[in-house]
Amino acid sequence: MGFKCGIVGLPNVGKSTLFNALTQTAAAQAANYPFCTIEPNVGEVAVPEPRLFKLAEIAGSANIIPARMSFVDIAGLVKGASQGEGLGNQFLANIREVDAVVYVLRCFEDEDVTHVSGKVDPLDDFETVETELMLADMESLEKRRANAEKKAKSGDKDAKAQIGLIDLALEQLQDGRPARHAEVPKDERREWRMLQLLTSKPVLFVANVDEESAADGNAYSRQVQERAAQEGAACVVISAKIEAELALLDAGEREEYLESLGLEEPGLNRLIHTGYELLDLQTYFTAGPKEARAWTIRKGWSAPRAAGVIHGDFEKGFIRAETIAFDDYIAQGGESGAREAGKLRQEGKEYIVQDGDVMMFKFNV
Repeated sequence: MGFKCGIVGLPNVGKSTLFNALTQTAAAQAANYPFCTIEPNVGEVAVPEPRLFKLAEIAGSANIIPARMSFVDIAGLVKGASQGEGLGNQFLANIREVDAVVYVLRCFEDEDVTHVSGKVDPLDDFETVETELMLADMESLEKRRANAEKKAKSGDKDAKAQIGLIDLALEQLQDGRPARHAEVPKDERREWRMLQLLTSKPVLFVANVDEESAADGNAYSRQVQERAAQEGAACVVISAKIEAELALLDAGEREEYLESLGLEEPGLNRLIHTGYELLDLQTYFTAGPKEARAWTIRKGWSAPRAAGVIHGDFEKGFIRAETIAFDDYIAQGGESGAREAGKLRQEGKEYIVQDGDVMMFKFNV
């Protein structure tokens, strides 16, 4: 199953450089002028998962297939985008299609890279983007409310319920708060998601710093971290320039370069894992001689639903799931050892899959 994070921000903040590093391709044109990314570029990236290699080694797997996430590099936004300025309409339409929003904020000085507003101010950049998204949401909701009122007058109960959610969202937005801060009753969350509000999506802040600040950040990135904390959002400090350079190196050179910078791992690993957590995702594994594979599901999914990620028939005809906790699989030297030690469990339809479970599904259709 696919999950998309949209990389957004003002022009020339490092979005495309970051995207290039993420996908280790030159699919997105990183150039020093606004709107160099005219069509959204979509790249799939492997989720770093050391556990998968341990499983493959024990199972003698011929192939290793990691879980994947999609990142979308979206054209730079400017003030007035909600009214169609710049590439506004296209920008907003592209954001509607992603599951989470990654705000890339410029936290570096560079005379050779122009800033659209003429100064480096990451919090002002954030306010500009967020405000445009909020204005677009308000316009969309006001149109929807008028249509819902007409239906409600004719006795449409669903329309009446929708008006309540629309008013809840408008109240937030008119008070200057994004829709994601609204307290939505649990039994109405599905209908809330159907409103497709831009500001209801979970967000992640990326403070894009200069090379010298990659390890410890700088004054700009600390401002971003403080704002992210106020928003209840995660924040990752990254030098997109360094990440782009790392993407071109082999494993040995990469490790050497990281060490020279005082970094333990690429910032992209932290970004991908944080995006994974932001979307409330987790991993389960399948392992055998043919392949060891990581599968992405949402936390709280049952065994049949998790099985459906592999194939719909697995969910429809689910019988049981032979399940081994990752630590038990490693400690007992694989499936046979775990079975002999009584660590292999037979789980039924009500079982909630845990992160790291190694599973084999029994089904009948």
